[in-house]
Amino acid sequence: MNEKIKTLILYIGSVAVGWVSGFFGGGGGMLAVPLLQFGGLDSKRAHATALLVILPICIISAAIYLYNGYYDGQSVLCACLGVVMGGIMGAALLNKLNATAIGIIFSLLMIGIGIKLVIV
Repeated sequence: MNEKIKTLILYIGSVAVGWVSGFFGGGGGMLAVPLLQFGGLDSKRAHATALLVILPICIISAAIYLYNGYYDGQSVLCACLGVVMGGIMGAALLNKLNATAIGIIFSLLMIGIGIKLVIV
């Protein structure tokens, strides 16, 4: 593929990642991982890099939602504890699994979430 076209796809994809994260309050990582893999990163690097890519938009989006009052304080506290614990466990597991296992788990998760969204 032409390098200019690939770069254009990466830029457009990056805008989509930010838009999805800002609009839905998350989910940009589901787009960021395949986009980063398209850009040439292996599975582990793509997943780890996606977290760093999503961080700024999460902070900005959260600040906007907070400013507009779109949050529930009790849910925030409960979710933060779970997210931190899950993030630690997920990062540790990422180091132990091979790229094929990571790809399968990620794909199954995306399929499961897609089915859930269609059913609900």
